[in-house]
Amino acid sequence: MSDIKNTLTTALNEAKPTLVEFYADWCPHCHRMMPIVEELKQMVGSKANIIQIEGDENSEIMDEYHVNSYPTWLLFKDGQEVWRDGGEKPLSELRDMIDRFV
Repeated sequence: MSDIKNTLTTALNEAKPTLVEFYADWCPHCHRMMPIVEELKQMVGSKANIIQIEGDENSEIMDEYHVNSYPTWLLFKDGQEVWRDGGEKPLSELRDMIDRFV
């Protein structure tokens, strides 16, 4: 099992919410989201897991979660998917979604 798959599995088994971003290195939208995701990580600290998965390198995980575009956002609570969306998102929307499940 890959390191990212282990990280994801561990995070999904925790009670706190887990936000997963599927991205691609070649995706301009994903590049614009990188500083926003970094700021979000700082804001939420240990209240939530935030995991970024490079989709082209982890196609089996993309298939498992039925992801076919970049960026795709999945939010899990108690191991269950509670929200899914795609595209560029403002920091406030991502923060609000996490806060709903903390």
